[in-house]
Amino acid sequence: MRVAALALAVFGIATFASAHVTVAPRESKPGATENYRVRVPTEGKVATVSVDLEIPAGVMVTNVSAPAGGQYELKREGDRIVGITWKIKIDPGDMSELPFTAKNPGDGASISWKAHQHFADGTTADWSGPAGDRHPASITKLTPASGPK
Repeated sequence: MRVAALALAVFGIATFASAHVTVAPRESKPGATENYRVRVPTEGKVATVSVDLEIPAGVMVTNVSAPAGGQYELKREGDRIVGITWKIKIDPGDMSELPFTAKNPGDGASISWKAHQHFADGTTADWSGPAGDRHPASITKLTPASGPK
């Protein structure tokens, strides 16, 4: 009985954790140009209608794609893209991946991606907290390339 309860608890935590808005890949290299995907699940009973992604300092977005049946808008400061808003309907129980390409900063240990998920009923889930928070920002770890051995 204890094993079944433990398995259920672990599965429940894993299911909850996978429901967050995340940016993949979870690991990249400093200065690399990366094809990123924002994974957006709709875990509740109300459809997602848009997602805002804040582009951290040092990250240079070079390309954004519109999802099938959706569109996007860019927020700029000068020539730099500082935010992307995808407008797309994601029904409850469904998930969508929203692609963009960006050049990582040349230094630093990680990139913290803050996202804001907007629902058809006017509510918002802000995925912007620290690790361990109920609504954490997605993190891409930057690992330097290993040198010759």
